[in-house]
Amino acid sequence: MERSRASRNKQDLNSAKGATLEYIAYLHKDKSSDYGVSFPDFPGCVTAGSTLEEARRMAAEALAFHIQGMREDGEELPEPSSLDDLRSDPAMKGAVAFLVGVKTPEKTVRVNITARESQIAEIDRRARGVGLTRSSYVVQKALGKKVASR
Repeated sequence: MERSRASRNKQDLNSAKGATLEYIAYLHKDKSSDYGVSFPDFPGCVTAGSTLEEARRMAAEALAFHIQGMREDGEELPEPSSLDDLRSDPAMKGAVAFLVGVKTPEKTVRVNITARESQIAEIDRRARGVGLTRSSYVVQKALGKKVASR
């Protein structure tokens, strides 16, 4: 039962586009260095910042790029570790653990619509007038978002 739940969770992680995932990061600081950040669930994903705030921002950016690369390469995302899972991790010694959330991008889908030629021409004219593509313009209008010119 536990194994099938873990399998389902892993499937959810890898198909949950547009979801926010949270992973544990380790914050390290030596006397003469910037604040370093590493991710135990993503070996090789590291970053640094000269301030705590910069390290936090860079951590979110590094994790997002790493996950994007894994998805593009068809790799599965690991299930997030818990603090209990990591309590005996030697890399955690002297580090502060914190959560980093990353929103995964949704897949873009191509759709076809049927409209009169004159309607498409008018949509294109209006989209150009605000500096958008036809697709962006139609989506924003359909969702009731205000379309501002760029």
